[in-house]
Amino acid sequence: MLKLATALTESGVRLDLVLARAEGPYLDAIPSEVPVVDLGAPRVIAGLPALARYLRASRPGVLLSTLDYANIVASWARSASGTRPRFVVNEQNTLSRVAAHANSRRGRLVPRLARSAYARADAVTAVSGGVAEDLVQNVGVPREKVHVIHNPVVTPELLARAEESVDDDWFAPGAPPVILAVGRLNRQKDYPTLLRAFAEVRARRPARLLILGDGPLRSELEMLAAALGLGAEIRMPGFVENPWARMRRCAVYAMSSLWEGLPTVLIEALACGARVVSTNCPSGPVEILADGRFGRLVPMSDPVGLARALEETLDAEVPRPSQDSWRPYELRTVTDRYERILFPAGFP
Repeated sequence: MLKLATALTESGVRLDLVLARAEGPYLDAIPSEVPVVDLGAPRVIAGLPALARYLRASRPGVLLSTLDYANIVASWARSASGTRPRFVVNEQNTLSRVAAHANSRRGRLVPRLARSAYARADAVTAVSGGVAEDLVQNVGVPREKVHVIHNPVVTPELLARAEESVDDDWFAPGAPPVILAVGRLNRQKDYPTLLRAFAEVRARRPARLLILGDGPLRSELEMLAAALGLGAEIRMPGFVENPWARMRRCAVYAMSSLWEGLPTVLIEALACGARVVSTNCPSGPVEILADGRFGRLVPMSDPVGLARALEETLDAEVPRPSQDSWRPYELRTVTDRYERILFPAGFP
């Protein structure tokens, strides 16, 4: 959304970036020409009254929201405000899978709440064909209302940052090959399967595993890594400001997720020239990797199969992905499509 807001502003669109709470690692990346509206809410639902007041005061022509629960709250706020801006919701995930793996009652109710909220939207954008089909089949969104628009992932800045140096002896010439993964340490990413697969690889050849990101399962994963005897061959340093330079230099990029919407990290890895091995989870990887043309696809929750694909990718010297693999996700391509959805009659 930050990339899209920036690109729309450069196209001449006047917009506000409205946040439930203005905090987080990307706050400093917001350009000065993109106004930020901080609702100051401790939770998304708590921001509903403030969002309704904002809509009444500002009277925007278009309201674009993203992420399932925020979309639901935005729909409620629009109704409460008494205003009727064109309403476009962006869905990033397969809601049926989110509900199936939810640990809270709210999470399990999301598809049901989304059914009525999305019915009030003028258009729904889905980040992949799999997400779109899930919205039609399991949320009841009319097919003609759903538009598949990929996330604007690849920017000139990303490609430039991938070329920056990495001050890390793991990436020094002659060091063992590094298998890289990036993402939150949570159930969705299924890092236990990746750790077990890496233990299989490590038993047969030198290799290292670097997982960038943080999350609630850190201590559990650290205990599993210790139990598998991975020792100093695995590192989990948390959030890293420039993961793309490491994607550029890793031997293999690995994704072990149980579900996704359109996994941005796979696209970023392809753009950085990384060879990719991914689970064939719903949804996104099969589309991004063109059914295996741009990277290896393996079954979910299968450490032996994942280990085999990692080893074969390391040993076979699989060529780096071509530019065709990431061109559809370039910022300008995606922004043009959003402009047509947000402003069907042209810019105001």
